[in-house]
Amino acid sequence: MRNVHGFLDNDVTLAFIRYGTIIVVKMMLMSTITAFFRMKKKAFVNPEDTASFGKGENAKKYLRTDPDVERVRRIHLNDLENIIPFLFAGFFYSFSGVSLSTALLHYRIFLGSRIFHTIAYLVPLPQPARGLAWMAGYLVTFSMMYKIIMIAFTMS
Repeated sequence: MRNVHGFLDNDVTLAFIRYGTIIVVKMMLMSTITAFFRMKKKAFVNPEDTASFGKGENAKKYLRTDPDVERVRRIHLNDLENIIPFLFAGFFYSFSGVSLSTALLHYRIFLGSRIFHTIAYLVPLPQPARGLAWMAGYLVTFSMMYKIIMIAFTMS
C-alpha cells in the first residue's frame, strides 16, 4: 500500500489521472451520443436492432446509414485514434520529471483540443477549425513522446 501512496504523491501523476479521466469520460460519452443519433434517425446496422420498429420488410428500411450518425461515429473513431496514444504517453510522461506547469499545459491543451474537435465536427465548423484542433492534440502527444524517448536514450 505504501507504493500506491508514493505513486499518488506525484502532483504530475495526479494531474494526469484527473485530465485522463475527464478525456476518457468524454470518449465514452461519444458512444451514448452515437446511440442517441441512431435512435433519433432510426438508422441501424444490425437487423436485431430494428426489431422494436417492425418485422420483415418493414424493419429493413431501418437498416441504413445516416450522414449524421456517421459523423458522430467518425468523432468517436477519431477519439479512439488520438486519446489512447495520449493516455499511454501521458502515463509515462507523468514520471519523466517534467514540471507540474509544463505537464498541466500539455494535459489542458490536449483536453481542450479534443473538446473543440468534437464541437467543430458536430456543428460542423468550417475547416481548418477541426484540423487545427486535431493538430494541437496530436502535437501535444508527440511532444510528450519526444520527452519520453529522449529520457530513454539518455539513460542507456
